[in-house]
Amino acid sequence: MQAIQFTAPGKIAIIDLPEPPAPGPGEALVRTHRMGICGTDLSCYLGKFPFFDYPRTPGHELGLEVVAVADDVTHVNPGDKCSLEPYVNDPSSHTSQKGNSNCCPGVQVIGVHNNGGLRKGVFAVPARKLHPGNDLTYDQLALVETLAIGYHAVQRGNPQPGETVLVIGAGPIGLACLEFLKLMDVRAVVMDMVPGRLDFCRENLGIQHPIAFQPDGSHLASLEKITGGQLADVVIDATGNPKSMATCFDYAAFTGRVVYVGITTSDLTFPHAAVFHRRELTLLASRNALPADFGKIIGLIRDGKINTDLWITHRIRFDDVPAEFGKFTDPALGAIKAIIEVN
Repeated sequence: MQAIQFTAPGKIAIIDLPEPPAPGPGEALVRTHRMGICGTDLSCYLGKFPFFDYPRTPGHELGLEVVAVADDVTHVNPGDKCSLEPYVNDPSSHTSQKGNSNCCPGVQVIGVHNNGGLRKGVFAVPARKLHPGNDLTYDQLALVETLAIGYHAVQRGNPQPGETVLVIGAGPIGLACLEFLKLMDVRAVVMDMVPGRLDFCRENLGIQHPIAFQPDGSHLASLEKITGGQLADVVIDATGNPKSMATCFDYAAFTGRVVYVGITTSDLTFPHAAVFHRRELTLLASRNALPADFGKIIGLIRDGKINTDLWITHRIRFDDVPAEFGKFTDPALGAIKAIIEVN
C-alpha cells in the first residue's frame, strides 16, 4: 500500500508498506479516512520534535474505519467509525496501573515513535485504543485527539467556578483548551501575537477577552485591567516557545497554577524568589490525554457542544502531501486545522 514517509527534515516521499494479513490478539485492522495535521506533525517534518526518528510515516490524529477485528475484541466491529487514542502504553506499568496511561514511561505514540496512519491501506492498532463514534463524520473523529490534548490540559489546571484562565497561544491546542473553558463557569482569556487568531477566538468561540501579545510587555496591563489587578488563577501555556514558557509566571495570580501543555527541547529558567516562590505558584505538565477524555469529547461533539466545522480551514489530498505539506509550517497561511483526505 502507499504511505507517506518523512525521510529527513523537510523531505517527504510516497513509499510502499506491506499490509498485515489479519489482526493479532487484541488488535483491529483499520483504514484511515482523514488525518488532521497538528503542530507535532509540523515539528516532526521540520526536525524539531523530540522522540521522532527518520524515516517515519506520520499520522496520529485519525478518523478511522474498522476493517477487521481479532476474535477477542468485542467493543468495536467491522464497519465502525472510530477515533484513535494513539498513546500505546504498557497496561502493567506502575504508572498505567495508577490510571495515568497517558504518561506511562514506555508509552509509544503512533505516528511519532512508530509508523502512523498516513497510508492508503489497512494497518493494525491495539483495539483498546479505538473509540467508536458512528454518528460522527471522519472529519470530526480526526479532531478528537487534538481536543483531548486541550481537555486534559484544562483538567490539569482544575479551574474553579469564577476563576480566570489565561490560555497563551491560539494554535490548535490552545483553541482546544478554549473549547472546554467556554463550557465552564470561568472567565477565559486568550493571548497570541497573531491578530487573525484572536479574531477567530472572539468571533467563533465567543472569547470576550483576547489579548494581543506586545514585545514591550504592555500586554500585562491588559490582563491586569481584565482581572482587576488579580491576574490569572490558571495559566495554560500552549506555545512550546521557551521564552513564553519562562515568562508566563508573570501572568499568574498568587497561589495560581501554571500548566505547560506546549513542549520544548530547551532548558527553561524563570524567576524563583521574586515570582514563583513569592506567589506560591504550582507548575504542572500536561502530556497526551486519558482514555476517558476521548469518549467525553465524542459525546460533546455529538451533542452539538463543539462545532468542529469552524476548525477546518484547509484540506489537501493524500497525493498532494509531498508537494503541499510544507506550506502549513508558515503561520502566514492562517491555517487553524488542515485535514488530509486519505481515502
